[in-house]
Amino acid sequence: MLDTRPRTRLIALPATPHPVAHLLLGKPVAEAEGLLQRLFNLCRGAQAAAVSAALGSRGAETAAAICEDSLRDHLLKFFVIWPGLLDLPQQPLPVGWRAGGDALLGQLFGPEAVAPQTPDAFAAFLAGGGPLAAPLARIAALFAPGEAVSGELPGVRFDTIWARGAQENSVAARHAAHPVMRHIEASHGRGPLWRATARLYDIAAVARGILPAIEARDARALVPAARGAYAIHIVAEDGRVTAFDRVTPTDALLAEGGILARSLATLPEEKTGQGALLLDILDPCSPVSLTEVRDA
Repeated sequence: MLDTRPRTRLIALPATPHPVAHLLLGKPVAEAEGLLQRLFNLCRGAQAAAVSAALGSRGAETAAAICEDSLRDHLLKFFVIWPGLLDLPQQPLPVGWRAGGDALLGQLFGPEAVAPQTPDAFAAFLAGGGPLAAPLARIAALFAPGEAVSGELPGVRFDTIWARGAQENSVAARHAAHPVMRHIEASHGRGPLWRATARLYDIAAVARGILPAIEARDARALVPAARGAYAIHIVAEDGRVTAFDRVTPTDALLAEGGILARSLATLPEEKTGQGALLLDILDPCSPVSLTEVRDA
């Protein structure tokens, strides 16, 4: 018999976006860049790199700034934010984390300074209970296979990001081909464990300064950031901004039929209490609230 009982589910209510272009048009480029970084300080390195690349220049410090931003954001998730949401002890960030390299990776992954490379190694890593493993093990226990999953969406590219549609613009997209990520996708789907584990492999990459290449042409730039790929279109005449547009990973996350909507649609009714954790794993860079609705 068809089950016609009412169902409780979560829907997302994003905050009204900033009128960014309106704030920047007519301003000197340096002032516009500074304003961007004050308004959106979560990805300062990526924004500065995107502006520079779109205007035809790239500083030598670009990659280092993006790597430090990404490393900080990922480590905060594992050591502070996720433990707070998972009833695990919060911990200080590793000593000397900004320097990255083998010194940091040795603290995180052991003497070989290498993240787990196979599904078996990943299972052993989770069982070890270290500061990176404990939150992932708890996430794996909270969300069963197929729960809070998005399904496969097209990956974002330089020529598609401007459509702002439902795309896989995330840090997970950067590491989707890794054997462990492929195993998690096959066993659990593109859900919380898949997305959280991607930060593990991004830590391993950015700690060594490894990033996807910046793409730039026609006053547009696509740069890697802590949450995925960040794009800017900026035109300047006589040193002042005359055209501006930006697209962030959050635009894809919040798109109709996008990652957040799909993840909430596959979150079981009895697990709506995990909505805050799910939202933090998905990590929008602008305020989003979740509210319960009851379907007839």
